[in-house]
Amino acid sequence: MARPLILTPDNTLPEDGLAGTLLARIWLPAAVPGPAPVLLREEGVFDLSALSPTLAGLCELDDLLGRLRSLQAPRICSVEELLANSGSVRDPLFPSLLAPVDLQVIKAAGVTFAASMVERVIEERAGGDPQRAEEIREQVRAVIGDNLRSIVPGSANAARLKALLLEKGLWSQYLEVGIGPDAEVFTKAPVLAAMGSGMDIGIHPGSAWNNPEPEVVLVVNSQGQVLGATLGNDVNLRDFEGRSALLLSKAKDNNGSCAIGPFIRLFDEGFGIDDVRNCEVDLRVEGEDGFVLNGRSSMNQISRDPLDLVGQTLNDNHQYPDGFLLYLGTLFAPTEDRDQPGNGFTHKLGDWVSISSRQLGGLHNRVQHSSALAPWRFGLLALIDNLARRQRL
Repeated sequence: MARPLILTPDNTLPEDGLAGTLLARIWLPAAVPGPAPVLLREEGVFDLSALSPTLAGLCELDDLLGRLRSLQAPRICSVEELLANSGSVRDPLFPSLLAPVDLQVIKAAGVTFAASMVERVIEERAGGDPQRAEEIREQVRAVIGDNLRSIVPGSANAARLKALLLEKGLWSQYLEVGIGPDAEVFTKAPVLAAMGSGMDIGIHPGSAWNNPEPEVVLVVNSQGQVLGATLGNDVNLRDFEGRSALLLSKAKDNNGSCAIGPFIRLFDEGFGIDDVRNCEVDLRVEGEDGFVLNGRSSMNQISRDPLDLVGQTLNDNHQYPDGFLLYLGTLFAPTEDRDQPGNGFTHKLGDWVSISSRQLGGLHNRVQHSSALAPWRFGLLALIDNLARRQRL
């Protein structure tokens, strides 16, 4: 039997506990159950539906911090009680944690770190075959080395490096978005499709080479204001994308392949964009076969500034009237062999994936096949109907 996922304050809250301004989204049991935005405090979990029935609506309010600090909201339960019912076993009669995103579009920036640029080139040249990857990895590093870390994307030095790589026959579409002027920004998942902490995540059953991607995720409103951050797992199928970049949507967007949480930490006096720039994101994968993988993604190694990525997402050419969440990419690319030498890492069913940071807490999910997860039914029409029946519109 699979080990159950159990959420606690110790494995979920930031290092400073509830000192920050923490927003979450929960499933609220009632005569008509449904989702609700909440605020986490030492005194408990408080319903914010009086301010807005959606997190996207909250993010559009003027002086959100001031409103939250002066609001007298109804208490739902304690933080401990909420987390205890938010693991892999959930009682529908009690509140449980959802992904902290609703109407916002879920975007992701790719190839934003030097190490991940190299790995994407390898994926492309290996054609999705993990056995060829190590040989190609050595060939690519012999030419590129660590040059990319000091390269500013779109700069004159980046153009010179591009010319060198073209001469060596090693240019790639991944290096184009890694060191060229335009970042890769794609839609990770449909609105309302994200999985929250404690939920199972999905790997396509046709994939034999895949991995988690531990990332910081920015929360941005329709005006381009970055309001806070959370954690994300940009679940990725390396074999699908390696066969062709045109399979990106199949590699990235499957049932349960987008995890976000456990909550949004708003920017305030104790947490801001510079903390994001210096954030250390840790990853731990524990398999039912006893395999353990540890990794880290250091945001101070990112090639593009987070605010530049926000500006490349929302601008005169593209607006998001309900706001968006933006995965910032990852430094982590697992190459450690799990089974046979040269095959690298890939997930197995039942893997427990934990992504954590000191200031953003811990996001925990268990791996299943995307086809085995409960079908996704609660979309926009269901949300509108639910809010209407609860008289929240």
